[in-house]
Amino acid sequence: MEILANYIDGKYVQPVSGNYINVYEPATGQIYAKAPDSNSADIDDAVQSATAAFETWSNISRNERSKILHEIANGIESRLDEFAEYESRDTGKPLELAKSVDIPRAVTNFRFFADHALEFETESILDGNGSINKVVRKPLGVVGCISPWNLPLYLFSWKIAPALASGNCVVGKPSELTPYTAFKLGEICQEAGLPKGVLNIVHGSGQNTGSAITSHPEIKAISFTGGTKTGETISRTAAPQFKKLSLELGGKNPNIIFADCDFDTMLTSTIKSSFSNQGEICLCGSRILVEDAIYEKFRDAFVEKTNALIVGDPNDDTSKLGALISKEHLEKVLAYVALAKEEGGTVLAGGKKTSINDRCENGYFMEPTIIDGLSADCRTNQEEIFGPVVTLIPFSTEAEAVTIANSTDYGLAATIWSGNPDKANRVADQIDAGIVWINCWMVRDLRTPFGGMKSSGVGREGGDEALRFFTEPKNICMREV
Repeated sequence: MEILANYIDGKYVQPVSGNYINVYEPATGQIYAKAPDSNSADIDDAVQSATAAFETWSNISRNERSKILHEIANGIESRLDEFAEYESRDTGKPLELAKSVDIPRAVTNFRFFADHALEFETESILDGNGSINKVVRKPLGVVGCISPWNLPLYLFSWKIAPALASGNCVVGKPSELTPYTAFKLGEICQEAGLPKGVLNIVHGSGQNTGSAITSHPEIKAISFTGGTKTGETISRTAAPQFKKLSLELGGKNPNIIFADCDFDTMLTSTIKSSFSNQGEICLCGSRILVEDAIYEKFRDAFVEKTNALIVGDPNDDTSKLGALISKEHLEKVLAYVALAKEEGGTVLAGGKKTSINDRCENGYFMEPTIIDGLSADCRTNQEEIFGPVVTLIPFSTEAEAVTIANSTDYGLAATIWSGNPDKANRVADQIDAGIVWINCWMVRDLRTPFGGMKSSGVGREGGDEALRFFTEPKNICMREV
């Protein structure tokens, strides 16, 4: 069994306490490693290391920082298959998905911010009114980046890349459920020539490690992706210290399907937006709103395609869904299926735990699940499930679709399918969501802002928004002479 370590000050070190967390492979239900359960002493060490590195890192040229980030990207890319295997083992997702999406996107994140930071305006001049105003943006110092378990390296890199590119030093915490690619990232950083202390990767639970990061007085900002309840806890801790906060939280995303859509394209995409990564993506469309005129047609076709999806060993190329992240999470998702039945819903497909033969017989697998017959305001349609479960809801008018779509506390994403651009844009304008896709799903331009409304978060990531978050503006005003 492998014993993982923290990456602090450019080297691997064991936790001060000597305490560890078991790391499970979801596909088998077996423990394969132990990760540090770090505490405030480890975070103090990481912060001290980052603080010592900050003056040098913040003052080297943007070009030099860019070169190092590109080297990190090169290092991950050269080990893509290896890192994909790590990611699949940690998460339970199909290996092919990790190879084609997760690890390539981590590479892209580093490359994008390596280049985008060179274009980002860090100094501007405004004159007039008898004065000259110079506006400069400077890195914050030491920042905390906390990432979730569903897209481990993908979202870890999404945070640390802009933080590093803008001259900050980072104390990062991956999820304790999926630590391995972050653990191996330390090797990549060493090989890329990233100076010691610039990136520190500290493993552990949210209760111990996460709390120590969010409460540390020398950490100037927190970028967090995860559950809304955890986001609330972070806010209560960080706000009294006036830390900058970027919180990308949960979702209960509507997928609005009008009768005039391209039916076949919509159907193919809706299967993906419902069940990709076992539904464990915050952007998945978990509430499918279908116009009355095509409700039965859609329902029957959607059930047929869903029943054809193969749930299997993540290492099998034919598997479209792998295992859920943990036994506890599987039980939570199944409990929502039971709740849906209590609320009057009918399970049209799936709804049960499923067993996979051979090495995966003890894994956390579940059938992709479709439920209809529920009211829009029931708990199943209001609370985030974060698994392979979707509900079908009919609607008659644009106004009704908008009302249902906006009826939850969340506002992360939405998808609209229609052959009428005017109608699609009209509806999109009325949806309370940080991103709305029209006739597509998960199409991402990394220059655009990303984040949610309402209980789906605070702040925005991506492009200039990320670089603004990790910098502080200063105005220097000089009287003209």
